[in-house]
Amino acid sequence: MATRGLVFYLLSSFSVAILSVFFVTQYQNGYDSPLQSRLSLSLNSNLSSHLSSTDKTWPELKFSWRLVLATVIGFLGSACGTVGGVGGGGIFVPMLTLIVGFDTKSAAALSKCMIMGASASSVWYNLRVPHPTKEVPIIDYDLALLFQPMLMLGITLGVALSVVFPYWLITVLIIILFLGTSSRSCFKGFEMWKEETIMKKEFARQQATVVDSRGELLIDTKYEPLLPREEKSIMQILKFNLRWKRVVVLVVVWVLFLVLQVLKNDVNACSAWYWVFFCLQFPIALGVFGYESVKLCKEHKKRMSTGNTESICEASIAWTPIHIAFCALCGILGGTVGGLLGSGGGFILGPLLLEIGVIPQVASATATFVMTFSASLSVVEFYLLKRFPIPYALYLTSVSVLAGFWGQCLVRKVVTILKRASIIVFILSGVIFASAITMGVIGIETSIQMIQNQEFMGFLDFCSSQ
Repeated sequence: MATRGLVFYLLSSFSVAILSVFFVTQYQNGYDSPLQSRLSLSLNSNLSSHLSSTDKTWPELKFSWRLVLATVIGFLGSACGTVGGVGGGGIFVPMLTLIVGFDTKSAAALSKCMIMGASASSVWYNLRVPHPTKEVPIIDYDLALLFQPMLMLGITLGVALSVVFPYWLITVLIIILFLGTSSRSCFKGFEMWKEETIMKKEFARQQATVVDSRGELLIDTKYEPLLPREEKSIMQILKFNLRWKRVVVLVVVWVLFLVLQVLKNDVNACSAWYWVFFCLQFPIALGVFGYESVKLCKEHKKRMSTGNTESICEASIAWTPIHIAFCALCGILGGTVGGLLGSGGGFILGPLLLEIGVIPQVASATATFVMTFSASLSVVEFYLLKRFPIPYALYLTSVSVLAGFWGQCLVRKVVTILKRASIIVFILSGVIFASAITMGVIGIETSIQMIQNQEFMGFLDFCSSQ
């Protein structure tokens, strides 16, 4: 019921926000009755938008208080973002623009570099640790194959919409989305905290009181297991967690999307070949998603027919067409937000995995695994387009690599000691809420300046804004 409420909140809020653009446009046009002035205003805004997207502001990499502050924020943002499985793009972009001084486009590109580095190091860490409760890989490859194609397709759509949508509308959508998902994740964390408290009390009671086979009450008695559990080495765990066939499929999808993006950027915008390369992304994403969806549905029906209620993967939902469509919608929505914001799409994927019943450790590992592919795709594309300075990219990526690894290591040890996986959920909620505040404040301030400058506030033309 809570999930349906969140979906209804997001869809209704997004619809109202998008429809409000037409009201704003009509209101703005009421003050500019001459047709010529409206056309000139629109052309000037398109020109200024084009100039702002091509002008680069790249500060020199040198030791200063700005670099130190950016390093600290980047380290903490990467550590918390990867633990929660959200990346941290909502923190990186404001940090790079306000503190370091990059332009928005370059900041978004560098943000992808940081997300890629933190996600890759987190994946390497997660591959070396066992599943906390089952004898299965900690990364759920079924869910990765289900969400990765739709996430990458959504990123492509988000980049296209970022050209068309007015800046103030993107800000409103980000605030609505982030506040909704952070609130829901926070409530989810409190629910898990209560359940963990009950389980800890029950476990403590069972440990204190044990009854033997003769009916005698034994207090504080410990028994050695008849068959001691075999301890696996790090290399054995690594081999067990890797599923090469699934990884190869994900890499093939990644390569196909990269080739299409490079080819699309080498042709004229809105030309016939441009739309051919753009549309070819849909059958690739939908093909992989459809294959995995059919597989999950068939396995679910087979298990239910035999009376086996065990979950197919980490998700505890019934894999029906409605749930499959819901996952597809959330995957595209997460990728679209990633394309609009310059994040890895984890702001939707992380909370979504928790909603469908995935435990926090697996949700974090799977989300960062998927984000590694989506973020690296953007990094390669931005590198070919020369959108970011190499020295800064190498430095910030190195900081994120260290932060992602040590953040995972520290938080997992805390979770093991306290036996509370809900800590990961609270970190996820906190990062999303902090991103909503930073992106919201900057977006509102910029939108007010645009209103004062009487800039065009409606939808822009896609082809002329490329």
